[in-house]
Amino acid sequence: MKAQQRKPFLVLGAGMMGGAIVYDLLHTTAKHSITVADSNIAKAEDLASFLKSKRVTAVPLDVQNYSDVVALMEQHTVAISAVPYRFNYDLTKAAIEAKTHFCDLGHNDDIVAKQISEKANAVEADICAIANCGLAPGLANILAMYAYDQFERVESLHIRVGGLPQHPTPPLFYQLVFSLDGLLEEYTAPVKILRDGKIEHIEPMTELEEISFPAPFGSLEAFQTAGGTSRLPELLQGKVRTIEYKTIRYKTHCNKMKTLLDVGFADDEVLSLGNQVFTIREVFLELLKKRLTFSDTDAVLLSVLAAGTRDGEKTKLRYRMIERYDEQTKMTAMMRTTAFPTSIIAQMLADGSLEERGVFTAEEVVPGDVMLDELKKRGITIEEKYL
Repeated sequence: MKAQQRKPFLVLGAGMMGGAIVYDLLHTTAKHSITVADSNIAKAEDLASFLKSKRVTAVPLDVQNYSDVVALMEQHTVAISAVPYRFNYDLTKAAIEAKTHFCDLGHNDDIVAKQISEKANAVEADICAIANCGLAPGLANILAMYAYDQFERVESLHIRVGGLPQHPTPPLFYQLVFSLDGLLEEYTAPVKILRDGKIEHIEPMTELEEISFPAPFGSLEAFQTAGGTSRLPELLQGKVRTIEYKTIRYKTHCNKMKTLLDVGFADDEVLSLGNQVFTIREVFLELLKKRLTFSDTDAVLLSVLAAGTRDGEKTKLRYRMIERYDEQTKMTAMMRTTAFPTSIIAQMLADGSLEERGVFTAEEVVPGDVMLDELKKRGITIEEKYL
């Protein structure tokens, strides 16, 4: 199928993030059509009906059916994955076969490494695939690379990000703002950092520190979690001494959650309950869903701090964002700060602004100044301040 005959955008997944991506595409492009695909066609149709636009079309698709994915991608210029990260490698291969640009929300280092291994095939297919386009990894890493580019020499990049309820409830002072599987991945997988110029892997939920944000948030905690550094350590090894990512939470969350994980609540050990068989992890996930699913408004806090030499003097540059639930659109802060950067990147792929070919992570190819400008148009302002 010729490129000019293709529809512009295909969004895979009609959940919270997929819905927010479709919303942004609809409201920031004038004429482009958007296809939203989900294995639950009713879910996709409900989204299309809610958005009340003839430019949004719902179709059924099981992303595990490779040939169907390729066939649908071939009808579109850009495919956007808003399905669980475990599917992203196969979706990248499908995009290459379909010769369709691709981007995803990312998250898992091992899967991203497999995606990157397809770089030569993507170049041959004349397409660009971009992993880790959401919040963190994603926006935070784009800002870190943008900060790096503004120094003559950078000593350290410290990234801190957290999605929080605005009115925290004990005992964990947290509510679900994205996938529980993704949350446990962050809390249990090895953490990749750059320390003293060397790439290391350390234990998650360690190196607890205090961090402060303006009222009403005040004094919070941050701790090491997996996935947030993306490929910054590999890209900047030999150029920066320290790169690390920590998740922000209300105080006491880390130690309470770590205790549950240390005693085995995320284990895959099998339990038999009557005639049913579960893993401990599955039971734990169900309990967390019941205890952490409630309707409080949320907030997303972000801080990217670069320290180095600029204009011959030692200085620090900080990007800071405080984004809250949007009462007008009834959209969570996590949806906006995850989906909108992904939509912006998809639009750059569609209009040819990103000319690179191959497979990349977002911080490698997405210009930070463009991202800041586009987010500002959407009411998301990120403060830039030299300290």
